[in-house]
Amino acid sequence: MSLLADYFVICHGNSEKQVAAIIDGISEKVHEAGAEVGRIEGKDGGKWVLADLGDVIVHVFHHEERSFYNLEKLWSDAPLVNLNEWVS
Repeated sequence: MSLLADYFVICHGNSEKQVAAIIDGISEKVHEAGAEVGRIEGKDGGKWVLADLGDVIVHVFHHEERSFYNLEKLWSDAPLVNLNEWVS
């Protein structure tokens, strides 16, 4: 559905600190897995942070921003993937 990535992950935190902690945690796990984080945008603002992981783009929103931008509606034609099967 997109030339940018195979997967989009959309999640949120309830505060700017929580958004930063989510991105830091994702970055840490990516590095532990031996992969690289391409680029992180928006971390200084803390309202919407985007992490480029190559085939995966991660959007971490502040709760209110997620509701406002509503990316789920934009990508509503894309199939949902259950990540529980991939995460151990």
